[in-house]
Amino acid sequence: MTGARPTEASNTLLYLIPCAIWGSTWLVIKYQLGVVAPEVSVAYRFGVAALLLFAWCAWRRERLAFDARTHAAYVLLGTMHFALNYVLVYVSEEYLTSGLVAVVFVLMVFWNLLGAHWLFGQALSGRLLAGAACGFGGVALVFWPELTALRGDNASVKGLLIAIGATIAASGGNLYAQRLYAREIPVMPCTAWSMLYGALAVALYCGVAGIPFTWDGSLSYQIAFAYLAVFGSVIAFGTYLTLLKRIGAGRAGYTAALIPVIAMLFSTLFEDYAWTLPAIAGMVLVLVGNVLVLRR
Repeated sequence: MTGARPTEASNTLLYLIPCAIWGSTWLVIKYQLGVVAPEVSVAYRFGVAALLLFAWCAWRRERLAFDARTHAAYVLLGTMHFALNYVLVYVSEEYLTSGLVAVVFVLMVFWNLLGAHWLFGQALSGRLLAGAACGFGGVALVFWPELTALRGDNASVKGLLIAIGATIAASGGNLYAQRLYAREIPVMPCTAWSMLYGALAVALYCGVAGIPFTWDGSLSYQIAFAYLAVFGSVIAFGTYLTLLKRIGAGRAGYTAALIPVIAMLFSTLFEDYAWTLPAIAGMVLVLVGNVLVLRR
């Protein structure tokens, strides 16, 4: 029996690392909610993560100087991927369990595929459309109790809509990153600058909106902050975006097949999420949809 080629083995590792980390970060974010405004926590997280990445790039002697056009691209990528996306994630978790928000993020893979079709000419087959239908139907089943009780002031529905907005912002960031990588822009310097600009964008918003820059001295907040900055940002994004550069945004979205399963297990253990038959059926549909969409 022949072994896997080095590129296949490394791609598998690049897939498993962000899945394992991001499967837990949805729960860890919960420990940052309360004293510090969600927007401020996002600015702190990616500001520190950017500094760590700059240090890594300097140690590796990677190029950090770019022209004004490239910096403008980094501003746009950072605003979508690390500012708008994560602010909406943090806010949505004020209304929903972390596992449910992770399930909603399964939709990102379908936005990625549609965007890849429109922007890069990727064909949309019947199998892809069937997979998309399974994914949307699965999310609807997981949220069936909230959808059947739809009211204007329903907190769960509000959280669902905010989370969907986050998936659209994240997908836009993925697709734009793929376009940048086509210009042979290196992954780590791109990620460092984009995180910095994303953190600055959120900080600027906080200043304009009058959101105070507070700090939570509790041990739980500080451990969560360190984990999210180092593992959830530097390591997870470094590996995921490297995978995206290699295989494209559409297929890299395969991470969405495993992340919500891990996140829902954490939510069941630590948030007392109660599974229902529609939720179980919905999760199965979500996984079937991902297999259909991302199968070779």
